[in-house]
Amino acid sequence: MYKNSVPFRAWYYFRMGWSTYFAFILAAINTLTVTYFLAIDNYPSLKSVFPSFEVYILIIVSVGIPVLIAIGYAHFKRTQAFKSEIDVMIESNPYQRRNTVNNEINLRMNLQLMKLLTKLVNNEKLDTSESENLKKLIKTYEEFTENRSFVNNSDIDFIKEEIQKK
Repeated sequence: MYKNSVPFRAWYYFRMGWSTYFAFILAAINTLTVTYFLAIDNYPSLKSVFPSFEVYILIIVSVGIPVLIAIGYAHFKRTQAFKSEIDVMIESNPYQRRNTVNNEINLRMNLQLMKLLTKLVNNEKLDTSESENLKKLIKTYEEFTENRSFVNNSDIDFIKEEIQKK
């Protein structure tokens, strides 16, 4: 960790604490208070449904929490919203991009190594096509890793090619 990054890390932690916890709690309290005292308190028909602020909070919390959980679940599991967020994160964060590409390359290399080890264990020889494929794979990944950097688009191009294949 760089010494000059400490203030930026503190700023990041402050923003996360503020936006995730403090602002969330204050926004919930503010919304409940404002909606009750500006809307419900002024309409007798709504006042009959929510006779007091406490009853209003109990009803809103008992209905609102399950509804918000369902919306959150839909966000992650049933809509394209979360996938789009991840796509944007990978496109804009070179470290996330690098990790994604490295994981894919590691998976491919491990599969190749397992195939080779299986052949070795079974005392089988590599045929020429397997040997050529292995050399080609090594050359491809060597060239890729030599030319990539955090500022060029090699990693994002790799990811886009993989998405197009599927």
